Amino acid sequence: MKKLIILALFAVSMVTLISCDNWTSRKWGGSTTITLPKGEKLIEVTWKENSLWYLTEPMDADYEPKTKTFREDSNLGVLEGTVTFVESR
Repeated sequence: MKKLIILALFAVSMVTLISCDNWTSRKWGGSTTITLPKGEKLIEVTWKENSLWYLTEPMDADYEPKTKTFREDSNLGVLEGTVTFVESR
């Protein structure tokens, strides 16, 4: 019974960890893609503790949507994460 409880707790924590893409990209490396709302362009992005904050604004009429990548460059070169922002009209 004790092993079953430990296994269940482990499974729940792994599902929680996997479902928090922003946090896992920040702490453990990997990548996350965020599709911005239509007509919004990315201005600024930053981390605040474990939360990802990004600033958007409406696109100008002549603006071409882009895909932008926010990359971590760690000192050791391991567990580097990326967050890709996809703009669309």
